Amino acid sequence: MQSGKMRTGKARSGKAGNRHHTTHPVPGTARAEAIDIRMGVFRQPAMQTPVLVLNASYEPINICGARRALVLVLKGVARTEEEQGSILHSHRMNVQMPSVIRLLEYRRIPHQTRALSRKNILLRDRNTCQYCQVVLTAAELTLDHVIPRSRGGASSWENLVACCKDCNRRKGNQMLHELTEMRLLREPRPFSLHTSRHIMRMIGSADANWRKYLYFENEAAA
Repeated sequence: MQSGKMRTGKARSGKAGNRHHTTHPVPGTARAEAIDIRMGVFRQPAMQTPVLVLNASYEPINICGARRALVLVLKGVARTEEEQGSILHSHRMNVQMPSVIRLLEYRRIPHQTRALSRKNILLRDRNTCQYCQVVLTAAELTLDHVIPRSRGGASSWENLVACCKDCNRRKGNQMLHELTEMRLLREPRPFSLHTSRHIMRMIGSADANWRKYLYFENEAAA
């Protein structure tokens, strides 16, 4: 009886060993390196650095984190157009950190819309209180209904704005025409392609590698 149990244990152990061997990626391949990134081999803060994403036509279409950009490059979906100059080290290879990547196949981008959310409202309003114009962190801001909900205001792109806590308390459930000291910085609108491009320019203004792919008003004037 004991010997039978031992034979069963050996067989089970052998199968487990085979499963482990067959699922191990071949070192040095793009698949292996992509798995390394997903598994967190690269854990430097630089992996969160924003990377500009271009369509195959060189049109800027998005911003992603460096971690996502590296996965796209290693999978052969995109190529690196500009590098940051820093190198990320894994136990198998060294990888240049991308600053700009370009998709190898053209992607048709539909009319850009974004889900109505607190994060996207703050992004649209650039973390700026739309009444006192103070720039704050996301945690320090609230959302204000321009037309209060208690007075029929909807939760929509056109009726929600970023607002500091002081201005939110001051406004309360009043309409703007009832308050002589409060005015909107700008009319709230849905998140548009124009808004998306402006955010790209704002984020990329500090990165010289992005400037050739984005249009800046001061460069156009020159």
